[in-house]
Amino acid sequence: MRAAVISAPGQVDIVDIPTPSVSAGDVLVRIRACGICGSDTFYLSIGGLPPHQGNMPLGHEAAGEVVAVGSAVTDIAVGQRVVINPMAAPDGVIGNGGASGALAQYLLIKDAVVGHSVEPIPDHVPFEVAALNEPMAVARHGVNQVAPKLTDQVVVFGAGPIGLGMTISLKSLGVHHVVVVDVVADRLDKALEVGADAVINSSTEDLPARLRELHGNGESIWPDRAGTDIYLDAAGVPAVVNTALSTAKRGAKIGIVGVHKEPVSVDLMNIMSNELTLVGSMGYPTEIFEVTPDIVADWQTYAKIISHTIDFDDLPEALELVATPGATEKVVIVFD
Repeated sequence: MRAAVISAPGQVDIVDIPTPSVSAGDVLVRIRACGICGSDTFYLSIGGLPPHQGNMPLGHEAAGEVVAVGSAVTDIAVGQRVVINPMAAPDGVIGNGGASGALAQYLLIKDAVVGHSVEPIPDHVPFEVAALNEPMAVARHGVNQVAPKLTDQVVVFGAGPIGLGMTISLKSLGVHHVVVVDVVADRLDKALEVGADAVINSSTEDLPARLRELHGNGESIWPDRAGTDIYLDAAGVPAVVNTALSTAKRGAKIGIVGVHKEPVSVDLMNIMSNELTLVGSMGYPTEIFEVTPDIVADWQTYAKIISHTIDFDDLPEALELVATPGATEKVVIVFD
């Protein structure tokens, strides 16, 4: 079979390797779609992660169809479509330094268990949309971490895939009002398409004033605070944290979901006096298949997140596209 591996910094190769054999508890999945994550481009830039540096399998956002099952597997059938939990592999996280990657024609799921390592999906969901399951689990965990109430007013910073995924999750949970903030007009248009109640272009609008207009004034000992209950950072830039802290009312929550690559200074007196809650979010401890029913029920909305579907043969060009700021949103690799 053909599989993508990182062979050196900046170099990805599609190589021929043996197709895995199925043991008693395993299933073999023919990969039909696999999303590209920002982490993939990071791994590429450094030549992969140990212990597979120089020969690291790539890809972890996968959907496909089962083509073989082990003799001990009773709840998974050949022909079923499935999405995959890359964290459940016993030999390391799939596509994240583990022994296998999902940017390959086939992927062996060792010790396969429905609801833990794989989850069936119905045939009407396109494979490229099903491949969003993993990043949408990241988005759902970010939402779960701040535990929104139906009456809450929420602002999401960043209209990339995770920010859009959080927007869909918030609205599917019935949250009252969701604002999305970005600096790219096309991304804000997409946010409205997936259900945002309002958007703010922070490069051209007065963000704090606009939030007060949308969410009213919030209680605080400091002036000009917005009535926003929850701030979600899917952008991972210091300006977002600073804006949230300078705008948050008493008792507001600030969820950090975007990856910050540099330290951010915070005013602890502001946090104390307004009794703000800062909440971190990483991965998806329980959400990998919690989000699946929502994708199945509303796949047309989730499909709007995808900006490009690119053939596996063109993977190097796809990775370059993802690594170019502003060139794309969500790229999904598709297989014949």
